Amino acid sequence: MSLNVPLQGNEILGRVLERIDASEVVQAYWAASNITAIERLRINDHGPVHIRIMTNIALKLLRLLVAAQITPNAVKDHDLRPEDAEVVVVLAAALHDVGHAIHRLNHEQLSLILAAPLIDEFLADLYDVRTATTLKGEVLHAILTHQRDIEPLTIEAGVVKVADALDMESGRARIPFSTGGPTIHSVSAMAIRKVRLSAGETRPIKIAIEMSNSAGIFQVDNLLGEKLKHSTIAPYVEVVAEVSGEEKSIVQRYSIE
Repeated sequence: MSLNVPLQGNEILGRVLERIDASEVVQAYWAASNITAIERLRINDHGPVHIRIMTNIALKLLRLLVAAQITPNAVKDHDLRPEDAEVVVVLAAALHDVGHAIHRLNHEQLSLILAAPLIDEFLADLYDVRTATTLKGEVLHAILTHQRDIEPLTIEAGVVKVADALDMESGRARIPFSTGGPTIHSVSAMAIRKVRLSAGETRPIKIAIEMSNSAGIFQVDNLLGEKLKHSTIAPYVEVVAEVSGEEKSIVQRYSIE
């Protein structure tokens, strides 16, 4: 599966993406992650479709920030380029959930173990050793801190954390919900119709969420709100969630057995 990421002239990112797309190891980890999530735990998708959606969201968030003169930490702290910050974000997004191939519990930490040698492989010969090592540390930081309760310390990590929550359209919410009967998780997930990212009116980023039912507020507040609050990019983001058109009924009847 190709990640289909727009390069916008970033040649090194293009080389990294070629290596990710060609990696049978990564493809196997993504497939195994979904076996753990969907087949074994009966929760929602954490495999290749989630990765492609989330990677594109993360890169768009970063580019909106850079366009608004917000400096990524790869640039500020390491004197690298915005293009290198894009490499950090894409690698972290692509590898953030591979730990599910082992187990969902502590998958963020497990992802570090599996991702580390892959980062070396994907960056090989594209940078000098010092720069590649620096970027590897930044990628691993972003992977670790996508966990809700761990505070990220970089713009890039904050972008990855928030992007993970924004794969929420039409039942794709990142709060794991059972694939069985209706719950507040599954009902609210089905209420999210569309997520749109753009330059904001009062802040660099506007996240506009279109809902078919007000139950979607649970997803917006419980996951996006929490992840945004525990990120580095909260001051730069405005979120608007609205019910579009006539409110759609999702569950007609619910009983406790």
